[in-house]
Amino acid sequence: MAKTPPNHGKPWTPAQNAQLRREVAQNTPTRVLGLHLGRTPEAIYNHASEIGLSLKPTNQSPYGTKKP
Repeated sequence: MAKTPPNHGKPWTPAQNAQLRREVAQNTPTRVLGLHLGRTPEAIYNHASEIGLSLKPTNQSPYGTKKP
C-alpha cells in the first residue's frame, strides 16, 4: 500500500495555492507538484480544476506539428 502524503485530507492554504499557481506556470509535472505540496496527483488535478487552473503544458507544440 502506498504511503499517505503529509497533507492528505487537510484544507489547502493560500500559500499552497500560490505555490501551485507558480509551479503550473512553469509547466511542472503533476507528479512533481504532488511531491512538492505533499498531495497526491489526483488531489492536484481536483484542486486545480476547482480554482480554474489548467494543467496542460503551455510551451509544447501539439503532436505532429514539430518540423524535423
